[in-house]
Amino acid sequence: MLADLPPSRTEGDGSAVVRVLSYNIRSMRDDTGALARVIRACAPDVVCVQEAPRFFRWRKAAARLARTSELVYVTGGATASGPMILSSLRATVEHTEDVLLPRTPGLHQRGFATAVLRFGRARLGVLSCHLSMKDGERFGQGKLLLDRLASLGVPHAVAAGDLNDRPDGRTFGLLADALQDGWATKPWGREHTTRLGDPLQRIDAVFATPGVEVLGCGVPMGLPGIAERDLRAATDHLPVLAALRVPAV
Repeated sequence: MLADLPPSRTEGDGSAVVRVLSYNIRSMRDDTGALARVIRACAPDVVCVQEAPRFFRWRKAAARLARTSELVYVTGGATASGPMILSSLRATVEHTEDVLLPRTPGLHQRGFATAVLRFGRARLGVLSCHLSMKDGERFGQGKLLLDRLASLGVPHAVAAGDLNDRPDGRTFGLLADALQDGWATKPWGREHTTRLGDPLQRIDAVFATPGVEVLGCGVPMGLPGIAERDLRAATDHLPVLAALRVPAV
C-alpha cells in the first residue's frame, strides 16, 4: 500500500501544506463516478483539470464534477478551452483569469485557467494547462506559460497539466529549467501518467516555483481509496498528485 503524502495543514509559521492534483478527464466521457472517487481519495486542495467539458451545458457538467468530488468550481472550462481549476473550501479565491492562446490554423484552440488562491497567510498562484500536440506551437505555449505565471503577481505558484511532451522534450525541458519538476524533485508513487496498458510516458506534470517545498509528487496508484479499476474507468490519463509547502507572505 502506498504511503500517503502529508495532509493539508497550516504550519505554526503560517506556511501551508497544499495538495495539488493534475488530471486530464477527457471531457467526462468515461465513468464519472470512478472519476469522482479518484479525486476524493486524493484529498486535494486544488485540482488542475484538463479537457474539462466545454460545449453543450458545460457549466452544469463542471458543477456536477465539483459537487461529486466535494470541491468547488474556481475558473476555466470552455472559457479557457479546456483547462479548469477546482478547489476545496479551504482556499480563498483572490483572483481568476482565463486566457486563450494564439491559435495555429488547423490546430485546436488552447488556453490557460489561472487563479490566485490564499490558504491562511500563504498565497499560491495556480495555472492549469493543456499544451499543443505540435512541437513548435507547444514550445511557444511553454514560453507563454512562464510569462503568465510570472504575471500572477505572487512569489509562489504552481503550473500543472498535460504537456503532450516528455521529460526529454524541449518544452518539458524549458519548464523544468525555470521551475521545479515535482516528480524529479521528490518522486512519490508511480512516474508514468499514460493510461494503464499504453506505452509508458510521463506527459502530465506538476511544476512549482523556487521557494515552494515539494514534499512528494507522482501518480497516486496504490493510495488507500484508489482502486485500479477506477483509474482505468475514469479517463485515459492517470492523475498526478503533489504535496507542496507554500511559505507565508
